[in-house]
Amino acid sequence: MVWEHIAQFLAHWWQEALGKNGWIAAFGLFGQAMFMSRFIVQWISSERAGRSVVPVTFWYFSLAGGALVLLYGLLKPDLVIIAGQMPGLVVYARNLHLIHKHKRAEAAAAT
Repeated sequence: MVWEHIAQFLAHWWQEALGKNGWIAAFGLFGQAMFMSRFIVQWISSERAGRSVVPVTFWYFSLAGGALVLLYGLLKPDLVIIAGQMPGLVVYARNLHLIHKHKRAEAAAAT
């Protein structure tokens, strides 16, 4: 009996959460899943190295996931999500730029 009430509540909540534009919620969930995946990548890399490391893939997941969540915030529209994601995108892009700049400098020095 209790489980039926819980199932009904969750089904109602899910329908309300999706609303008329369920594809926007699905898109936002996909973006959030991508954004959260960066922590799994970082954790696995750190466990393999036996120390804390931040792999380049972490920054790509951060940038892609952050951009998708920002787009979700724009589609919703949700000022809190928009304001929360915009500064991070600058940081993620800058880190990738610095990583690739360093790799180019190392390659040039090796030749």
